[in-house]
Amino acid sequence: MALTPLFGANVDPNTDQLQETFERTRLADETALDLVTIQDHPYQRRFLDTWTLLSYLAARTSRIHLGTNVANLPLRPPAMLAKMAASLDVLTGGRVELGLGAGAFWNGVAAMGGPQRTPGEAYQGFEDTLHILRGMWDNAGRSFTHKGEIYQVQGVQPGPAPAHPIRVWVGASGPRMLRLTGRMADGVLVSSTYEPPLRLLEINRQIDDGAAEAGRSPSAIRRGYNLMGYIDLGLGGAQPDPNQDGLIYGTVGQWVDRLTELYSDYRQDTFLFWPVGDHALEQLRAFALEVVPGVKERVAGATTAAS
Repeated sequence: MALTPLFGANVDPNTDQLQETFERTRLADETALDLVTIQDHPYQRRFLDTWTLLSYLAARTSRIHLGTNVANLPLRPPAMLAKMAASLDVLTGGRVELGLGAGAFWNGVAAMGGPQRTPGEAYQGFEDTLHILRGMWDNAGRSFTHKGEIYQVQGVQPGPAPAHPIRVWVGASGPRMLRLTGRMADGVLVSSTYEPPLRLLEINRQIDDGAAEAGRSPSAIRRGYNLMGYIDLGLGGAQPDPNQDGLIYGTVGQWVDRLTELYSDYRQDTFLFWPVGDHALEQLRAFALEVVPGVKERVAGATTAAS
């Protein structure tokens, strides 16, 4: 059974556009959007620390969920990440989403004192992390031990417990990671500029296989799509090449058509808008106030017709 679609926006930790980030987050919190996410590249000198920025934005909002897209796991040890996420979840009344990445840009990670792992080590560290996150959140006030190949905790006393079940999203595209997502995670995050719609069918199959191995329903795992694109509002200014691979380009009506198709034909149920080109704030407003209601109306109509 298809999940009710969620909609959100990605904002940047770039120090050159913080006011834009604040305005986009406020707009998301005041409209029908469900979540705001932030990429995490600590070695990027122009970026603020993502978790610090998340905490700051959480204090300036009241409704929107906030999360990483995705957290750089090699520089954020899982026991501390579990503590950080649970703490912010308590402080926000249950508004934290946790996206995780096994690692990328390894030279940047190593330059900051982190490990430079092989693909196999990165995978094992990621699996250890999922066990530690769940174990610490589920055992608040009790002792918890996990003896993994990469990460271990021994008799840790976790707490506080999160205010709500924090969803763990996996930034992944390889078969092993996708099957692991199906077995242990709550959602996947992939991007339109890397994974075209036809590739989504294979991604879904791998996730479903992992879910079946664990005896889970495929509908337990959300399918998140980072939408890099431009909503043409007739405002002029700099516009991206509409033929750029993976870029979604068009009018509000065309965006409604595209997202409805992604939901119905490719099983994508969570859409995160990354506006490109000029007038990003106006594009986000159109996404929240016109595209999202249009897609919801189409989905509701299709559901009613099917029943």
